[in-house]
Amino acid sequence: MTPLLFVLTVAAISFLAGFLGSLLGLGGGIIVVPALTLMLHVDIRLAIGASIISVIATSSGAAASYVRDRLANLRVAMFLELGTTTGAIIGAYLAGIVHPRFLFILFSVILAYSAFAMLRGRRLAEEQTEVGAFTRHLKLSGSYFDDAAGIDIAYEPVRARLGLLLMLVAGTVSGLLGIGSGALKVPAMDLAMELPIKVSSATSNFMIGVTAAASAGVYFARGQIDPILTAPVALGVLAGAMLGSHTLGRIGSRAVRVIFVIVLVLISVQMLLKGIHG
Repeated sequence: MTPLLFVLTVAAISFLAGFLGSLLGLGGGIIVVPALTLMLHVDIRLAIGASIISVIATSSGAAASYVRDRLANLRVAMFLELGTTTGAIIGAYLAGIVHPRFLFILFSVILAYSAFAMLRGRRLAEEQTEVGAFTRHLKLSGSYFDDAAGIDIAYEPVRARLGLLLMLVAGTVSGLLGIGSGALKVPAMDLAMELPIKVSSATSNFMIGVTAAASAGVYFARGQIDPILTAPVALGVLAGAMLGSHTLGRIGSRAVRVIFVIVLVLISVQMLLKGIHG
């Protein structure tokens, strides 16, 4: 493959990753890392370094639109970032001592669990949970206008402490795998805190850039961010993220959840096979 073809291929893959990442709150890295390693045979550590930068691009491209449309809950995002940024720094340091094969397998397990949790969440959606005093004190409630349904939807999160703990885990995974940890953040907000799926996705997009920035410096210091690889990834992801941010509010919540699960399952299987066979 010629250098020009390689760059164009990376940019095209990154555009798709940015679109889906913005639409589902996954950050793009969840597609960029498997695509670069499985299709283009890029070293996983360099792929993760490029993905970290792409996650920042995804967040930058989508966050403004989501905040304007009131889909992203800023109070929830700022509270949960306390956990994700701490975890991201821990994960970035761990990545320097963990074997690449283990990273593939860990990536696969995390995605498979996220898919299962999202499917299970559909069956538990009707259950109501009492809002605790701590969560009320944080004033995390909000509302947004759903273009697909044509109505205003009000919501009040629950279990804020559990959400913060899960975000610490998600941040560690983000720093370790360079995926933006949206694969864990969205299910955590959707299931543990009972936020609407669209709010979970939009808020995750707002958060992932901060989480990735917390660990990007560690990857840069280790020389694991290659400008030739990172530049087309960042540009492609940014363009895709801007398109995805305009699409989320116009499709149904059910469709968002189904697409989310399908993407997670497909990539989980691919990464597990890569981790097992090397």
